[in-house]
Amino acid sequence: MTTEWMVFCGLDVGKEAHHACALDPAGRRLFDAALPQDETRLRELFTRLAEHGPVLVVVDQPNTIGALPIAVARAIGLGVAYLPGLAMRRIADLHPGTAKTDARDAYVIADAARVMPHTLRRVDVGEEALAELNVLVGFDDDLAAEATRLTNRLRGLLTQIHPALERVLGPRIHTKAVIALIGRYGGPGGLRKAGRGRLLVTARKANPRGAADLVEDLLTALAEQTVVVPGSTAAETVCPNSPPRFARPSTSAPRLRPRWNRSSMPTLLPAS
Repeated sequence: MTTEWMVFCGLDVGKEAHHACALDPAGRRLFDAALPQDETRLRELFTRLAEHGPVLVVVDQPNTIGALPIAVARAIGLGVAYLPGLAMRRIADLHPGTAKTDARDAYVIADAARVMPHTLRRVDVGEEALAELNVLVGFDDDLAAEATRLTNRLRGLLTQIHPALERVLGPRIHTKAVIALIGRYGGPGGLRKAGRGRLLVTARKANPRGAADLVEDLLTALAEQTVVVPGSTAAETVCPNSPPRFARPSTSAPRLRPRWNRSSMPTLLPAS
């Protein structure tokens, strides 16, 4: 990058507000104050700074809470970059004082961009793709965690009221046939009352493969217990409401995790 920057704006980003410190090439402060996490205020500041010449906006976190400042800066046509945390901590040790404040951090970021541009990293398409993947993978992780939680809860409930039935259904708890059976007929009482014919129809409709064996195993397990354990009545209400939520969605984002090393990404070259 060959742009000769006239303003170096460091942002110590935060959830509700950032602290911005803008320096000119000589190190004089052009701006040093808190800044709300708000597009209008960010545009006002960046536009005002652009009156001094080309502006480089540098953040300490390019994703999550730092995404809005980067998007606004790009929309105006400013340069953007970020200062990795490890580099920032090392550079901060070179500045006087030991207090950890937003104002000091913002100054350190701006000053690093001014005198040590080689420490910066580009916020390029790779970072944007990484942010998109993080959102998708994070959502997929949430779904998987919810599925695991509900699965364990249902298996624990079946173990409590009918251990033999849990031994049959537990290992198959994520299959379409078991989800359909529990979702329609509920717990042991409902399954027993449905009878072989209806169970077979429901299981085959969900997944014809192995439906007959599943139903036979299920009926055998039901016959192993004749007593009704306390809590069984409530379980008949709880069980039908669980499968639709704990089933792993087939349309969730692919469970792919980027293996990029940010240290290997191209650095921001000094201005020339």
